[in-house]
Amino acid sequence: MATRMRLPSILATAATLAVLAASLSWASGSPEATFVKKTISSHKIVIFSKSYCPYCKKAKGVFKELNQTPHVVELDQRKLKKMVGPVFAEDGQNIQDAMSEIVGRRTVPQVFIDGKHIGGSDGKS
Repeated sequence: MATRMRLPSILATAATLAVLAASLSWASGSPEATFVKKTISSHKIVIFSKSYCPYCKKAKGVFKELNQTPHVVELDQRKLKKMVGPVFAEDGQNIQDAMSEIVGRRTVPQVFIDGKHIGGSDGKS
């Protein structure tokens, strides 16, 4: 009985992993998606974060406790400006949009270790 109850959960997890694997093929060719790809492949640990986010602070704190130094991209502090219509906008929002295409969510933090998406702080990944 317990095995039958776990089967839908296992199937859902397998489906989620398949979607993530497909999304990690980096289908999007936007400059922001390219930035995300290069950042993830260039560093052992990457956290896409916002400086004021308590969940991001918690994720960064975990690595500090482990004496690991992640590469942190603070999306709210990015200074690169990009023309959006008639005005310039910081690219942090666009990076979050690319993150949504890549991992299926645009929330922060998003953590990658050795190129693998570990997840955020929601415990679903």
